[in-house]
Amino acid sequence: MITDNQNNGLSFFDKKGMIKLKTLSYQEVDLIGILTIKHPPANVLTNELFDELSDVLDLIENSQKMKAVIIKGEGKFFSAGADIKQFTSQQKESDYQSLAKKGQQLFHRMEHFHIPIIASIHGAALGGGLELALGCHLRIVTKDAKLGLPELTLGLIPGYGGSQRLPQLIGSAKAYEMILTGNMIDGVEAERLGLANQVVEEEDLDHVTTKIAKQIVDKSRASIQQVMKLIPYAKTEQFSKGIDAEAKAFGKVFETAEAKEGIQAFIEKRKPNFSD
Repeated sequence: MITDNQNNGLSFFDKKGMIKLKTLSYQEVDLIGILTIKHPPANVLTNELFDELSDVLDLIENSQKMKAVIIKGEGKFFSAGADIKQFTSQQKESDYQSLAKKGQQLFHRMEHFHIPIIASIHGAALGGGLELALGCHLRIVTKDAKLGLPELTLGLIPGYGGSQRLPQLIGSAKAYEMILTGNMIDGVEAERLGLANQVVEEEDLDHVTTKIAKQIVDKSRASIQQVMKLIPYAKTEQFSKGIDAEAKAFGKVFETAEAKEGIQAFIEKRKPNFSD
């Protein structure tokens, strides 16, 4: 939990109105919470980052001051995905399944948050990074951004809800193509498919994202929060079943020889040699 206690290793708002944690920072500007991933060089997702993101969501939820949240990445990427090396430290199928569940639960919480969360995407949103963006309510992307779920190129599958959320946005046929081939799309294609709300030049990303957030915060708090409760009703009960099935499948796949080969190839920066 974020507290005003330097001894805990977590700092409360500094003189500039910002909270700085190990993997991200948080600032409040004009009823907009701005959350920046700061985990160089690729802003990969780790358990620590998930914990810190959850802490910031607690803060926003408890204060009830903000009307919108923007999440973005510092440096060259939004997020290049999950920390593969962290996955390799696990010992058995249930460990992998638990890791998948942790990301799923966090992104579920984001998707059902009481105020809208806007993903401001540049550089790359790949694997878990795209799944993080899919857990947001709106996505603004740059033209040259690269988006994709390349897990199958490592002998794995998406584990943070990507197999369920991506088809809802772009349809099953295109989702099959993106996931099975591992191919990336750019921001222009993402908007055409309905994955992104708007596509912009990189120099305009912050301005356009903030403009949309300001249009939201101009609305009444009560009406915003009611809409956030209502739209999720459009999901069917099959979604929750699919998420559970994804976590179980993620655990099973991670135990295969092909997954071990794919991960080793990724670490060694070579093409994997799948035997089947």
